[in-house]
Amino acid sequence: MKYEINEEDGFKYIETGGGEDNLLLLHGLFGALSNFEGILDHFSSTYNVVVPILPIFELPIRKVSVTGLVNYVSDFVDYKKYEKVHVLGNSLGGHIALLYVLARPEMVNSVVLTGSSGLFESAMGTSFPKRGDYEFIKNKTESTFYDPKVATQELIDEVYNIVNDRNKAIRIIATAKSAVRHNLGDKLHQVTVPTLLVWGKQDQITPAFVGEKFDELIENSRLVFIDKCGHAPMMEHVEEFNRYLEDFLTEVTAKQLS
Repeated sequence: MKYEINEEDGFKYIETGGGEDNLLLLHGLFGALSNFEGILDHFSSTYNVVVPILPIFELPIRKVSVTGLVNYVSDFVDYKKYEKVHVLGNSLGGHIALLYVLARPEMVNSVVLTGSSGLFESAMGTSFPKRGDYEFIKNKTESTFYDPKVATQELIDEVYNIVNDRNKAIRIIATAKSAVRHNLGDKLHQVTVPTLLVWGKQDQITPAFVGEKFDELIENSRLVFIDKCGHAPMMEHVEEFNRYLEDFLTEVTAKQLS
């Protein structure tokens, strides 16, 4: 990654400073900063693109939960004194984005969800990754994508190392269980900000019907599908994803100024 990671008062984050509007990117449970490289490259000069590193492995074990991560994001936005943000989340990051907008709607200009949890997810099927089984981890990581080649050696190794670190594995399980408990089906009607849903047609973790259900339950939403695409459209189809995102953000800004 060519973007510098800032560290201030317990927060670690990337910030591009390229524009007045803040675009806040929230990664998933196994997410890495590299997941957002395509967005950072495209929007860094026109938006203040901000990527807080979620403290999934740093929070005290009693605070390891989706709620704990939402509180962290809220504290971070307050610390940075952002007036408002466009918030984009992939997978667990989408779940956190939704909980944030439900808690702090006055802080959010728009929401973008891609492969979001919060309604249904099947991250590991019926089993947690087997520690020490590299081939299992490789296959599970590759199944995140339509094209398994998107799962680089570096990404597979990163997931493998997380799973084989006992403390990190405990936190992954605790966070995943917390996410399942925080089902948002009965709360999504409260989301009123403009919402863009970008879904991979072949997503195996949060399948296409999940995107359709989000679209049904969120009033001011728009759903687009990307073909030959799995759980991380911003990684597999960078240009197409960025085009949808740019058009949406431009439209939201134009309406707010009119």
